[in-house]
Amino acid sequence: MQISRLVPANLVPFKRDMQVAFQKGAEEEFGPLDVEILPESHIDRSLATPGAVAFQAVLSGELIGGAIVVLDVEKRRGELHFLYVKDGVQNRGVGQALWRAVEAAFPETDVWETCTPYFEKRDIHFYINRLGFAAVEFYNPRHQAPRFSNDEAEEDGDAPKLGGDYFFRFEKRTK
Repeated sequence: MQISRLVPANLVPFKRDMQVAFQKGAEEEFGPLDVEILPESHIDRSLATPGAVAFQAVLSGELIGGAIVVLDVEKRRGELHFLYVKDGVQNRGVGQALWRAVEAAFPETDVWETCTPYFEKRDIHFYINRLGFAAVEFYNPRHQAPRFSNDEAEEDGDAPKLGGDYFFRFEKRTK
């Protein structure tokens, strides 16, 4: 498996495969859904964020996973926006290899952060037990996640909020 920065030729399958992986994950919990879980606009917004870097995992010429991280070099912090493994390729170490490559690419990053919905049991297991993150905050109606801007809140109207406002925030301290 080769892990590298995302090449433009793989952008379309990268987004499509990520959407399929997120859709299947939600449908495992809630059954068939007639809504799109991860709109392309959310991936595009992440890719356009200042400090964003996208990675791809390729095996035998086939794209099998990817990640998008956003770095704040001055604060020595990074955010994992998305990490996915292509449907049908899970449980083969792809996600762990992707994350190891991300950390190796940015050894100056002291703290990594990510969030995931409470119902994503696979993600919670993966972040805590496989990658070494710790759950540091639980967002819910009585402890809401911070809003970043009115524009972003309005754009979020294009995706369903499965499970409401229940999210875990994870951190991994590397130093």
